[in-house]
Amino acid sequence: MSFESGNITFRMFYLPQPLPRDYVERFAARAAPPITTLGSEPIHGWVTGRHLLDTHITAETALFAGFLRMTLMRAERKIPESLLRAECRMEELVRMQAEGRAEIDRRTRSEIRKEISDRLLPTMPPQLKGMALVHLPKSQVLYAEAVSDKQMDALEASFRETMGFGLIPVSPVYAAAHRLKVDVRDIAPASFSPDCEDETAGDSIGQDFLTWLWFYSEARGGMIRVPDRGDFGIMVEGPLMFVLEGQGAHETVLRRGTPELSVEAKIALLSGKKLRRAKLLLARGQDTWQVTLDADLFTFRGLKLPEAEKLEPVSRFQERMTSLDTFTGTFFDIYDRFIKERTDAKVWEKTRTEIHRWVSERSARK
Repeated sequence: MSFESGNITFRMFYLPQPLPRDYVERFAARAAPPITTLGSEPIHGWVTGRHLLDTHITAETALFAGFLRMTLMRAERKIPESLLRAECRMEELVRMQAEGRAEIDRRTRSEIRKEISDRLLPTMPPQLKGMALVHLPKSQVLYAEAVSDKQMDALEASFRETMGFGLIPVSPVYAAAHRLKVDVRDIAPASFSPDCEDETAGDSIGQDFLTWLWFYSEARGGMIRVPDRGDFGIMVEGPLMFVLEGQGAHETVLRRGTPELSVEAKIALLSGKKLRRAKLLLARGQDTWQVTLDADLFTFRGLKLPEAEKLEPVSRFQERMTSLDTFTGTFFDIYDRFIKERTDAKVWEKTRTEIHRWVSERSARK
C-alpha cells in the first residue's frame, strides 16, 4: 500500500461529520465476501489495510498507529483478450471446416465468443484491486487513493452505504469556500498573458493557482514562510500541461529537457494558456516533497516524501503520515495566500502586472 511505502497518489476528502462511534463495526458489516465466493461477477467490499484478503475487521486490525487504515477491495475474473481471441478463432476454424463454410457470420461469431467466455471464465484466477484510505479519527480530513471518476464513484457509494453519509472531495472551489468562506466562482476570469483579454481566459481557479505558483517560484524568489511550519522553497518543473478552452489547439504538453525554460513555454503563456498539470517541489532545509499536481481537481500523483529513517513499521507509518500532513498543510496554506491575493482587487492588479512582465521577459530564457 502506498501510504505505508513508496510514492503516494491520492485525493483529500472532508468529512461533513465525525465518524459514528461504531464505525469499525460498520466497516465489518460491509466486509468483502470471501474470495471463494467469487464467480463470474465481481465482488467488492472492505478489507483492512494489512492485505487485500483480510476481511477480519476489528479495532485491532482496522487501526494502525492510531489511524484508521482500510481498503476498498474489488475482485473479479478476467480472460486475457489474446487468449479469448485465440480460443474463438480455433472454434471458428473447426466449424468452418465441419460445415464447409468459407467464413463465419457475425451472429455465430458472437455466440462462439459467449460460449468460450462461459467456459474459460470460471478457470481464471481472481484479480484483486485495492483502493486504500487513511483517516485520523476525530480529524476532518481523509486521504484516499481515489483519483479517477470510476474510483471516486466507487468510494463515494461504498462509504455512504457504510457510514450513512458521503465524502466531500477537496477541490480548489471547495477548499476556498471551506477554509476562507470565499466563493471563487464569483471571481472574474483574468488573463495571465499581456497579449490576451480577460474575457478569453479560462475560469479554473486551480489553473490560476498553479500558474501563479510558477510565477511566484521564478519572479518572487520561490521562498515562502508558513506559520508554525517554517520556510519553504517552491519550484515548478516539467512535464508541463498547458490548456486554454477555445478555438484551435487548446492543450500543449511539454516533456523533454527542461520545458519550464523553453521557448515553447513562453509561447503557451503568451497565447493565454495556463498550467493544468506540472511537477511541484516543496523544500524545507534538507527535506523535499515532490508531486505531480492536477490543478483542476487538486489530485496529487506520485507524492515523494522526504527520506525516512529506518524505523519499525508503526513508527515509520507515523512519520510518513506526519510528513504527508506537513505537505498538505503547507500546500493549502499557500493556496490560502493565493486566494487572499486573488480576491483583493488592489493587490491583484499589482500582481497581474508582475505576471505580465514575467511572461514577457521569458524571452531571455532558452
